[in-house]
Amino acid sequence: MALPATDLQPHDAGLLDAYSSTVADAVDRVGPAVCRIGPISDGRAAGQGSGFVIAPDGLIVTNFHVVGEARAVRVAMPDGTSAEGRVLGRDADTDIALVRADGHFPDIAPLGDSRRLRRGQIAIAIGNPLGFEWTVTTGVVSALGRSMRASTGRLIDDVIQTDAALNPGNSGGPLVSSAGEVIGVNTAMIRGAQGIAFAVASNTAAFVITEIIRFGRVRRAFIGVSADTVALPRRAALLSQVTSRTAVRLRSVETGAPAAKAGLKEGDIIVAIDGHAVGGVDDLVRMLDSEKIERETVFTVVRRSEVSQVTVTPAARA
Repeated sequence: MALPATDLQPHDAGLLDAYSSTVADAVDRVGPAVCRIGPISDGRAAGQGSGFVIAPDGLIVTNFHVVGEARAVRVAMPDGTSAEGRVLGRDADTDIALVRADGHFPDIAPLGDSRRLRRGQIAIAIGNPLGFEWTVTTGVVSALGRSMRASTGRLIDDVIQTDAALNPGNSGGPLVSSAGEVIGVNTAMIRGAQGIAFAVASNTAAFVITEIIRFGRVRRAFIGVSADTVALPRRAALLSQVTSRTAVRLRSVETGAPAAKAGLKEGDIIVAIDGHAVGGVDDLVRMLDSEKIERETVFTVVRRSEVSQVTVTPAARA
C-alpha cells in the first residue's frame, strides 16, 4: 500500500523527486523527436506505429513491422506538424526500418551505447500506444542479451528486456536511458504477460542504419550460429590475452553452416575475430559485415580452458 505523501521520510521524498526529475528531463530531451508513423497504401494511411528522428534532415528510425512493404509513410510530430516520408530501407531480420521525411527537424534523439547498459537501470519508453499519442512509461532494464524471433524466422540477438509497459503502437519508438539517450528500439511485448517487453539494442540499430545508408539494405556474412553475451572468465581472458570482460558464447551451431564446417561447437566462447576483441553479440553482428563474405576469417575460441584459432569462411546471407 502506498504511503500518503505526509508519511514519506524526507530522504524518500527527495529520492522520488530526483527520480521524477530524471525521467522528466530525459523525456524533455527525446520526446520532441518521437513521431507517429502510418504507412500509406493507395494514398491512404494504413495502421500506425512510432518512430524517432536521428538527424535534422528527417532521418527516422522505426520498426520493419510498422512500415511493412510500404514505400511511403505519413509522419506526425508532437508539435502538430506532419510530413510525408519514403522508406529508405528495411531489415526484417532485426525489425528495423529507416525513413526519410520531408522537411527540417531540429529535435533529434541521440543513439546511446547499448554495450554500457546494466540490469536495473532506468528505462523509459515513449510512443503512441493504442492511439494515445506521445505516451511515456517507465521501468528498468530487466535483462540483456536476450534473443527473439523475427518475422523472417531468424533470431534477433542482443535484445533488451524491459518492464516499461509497451502496447500496440509503441512499436518503433525509443527506449531511453536516464541520460536522455536511445538505448533501444521498442519492438514487442508478450500478450497476457505483465512486465515483459523487448527492444532491439541501439548498437544493433546503429549497424543497420549505417548499412541502409551506404547500400540501401543490410549485407551480412553468415556463419550459422546463435549466441549470447556472457562474462569472460578470468582464466579464459588470461589464456586468450584479451582485455574485454565479456565475450560471446555459442548457443547453437547450424548443421552444414560455415561455423559447423570450420569446427565451431555449441558452448564455444568467441573472444576475437581477426585479432579484434568480441565483447558481445553486437560486436559479432557488426564484424560479420559484407567484407567477410567468402573470406577466410580467424576466430579466437576458448573451449574447455583451451584457446585455439579457428578459420571460418562466412557465406553471403540469403
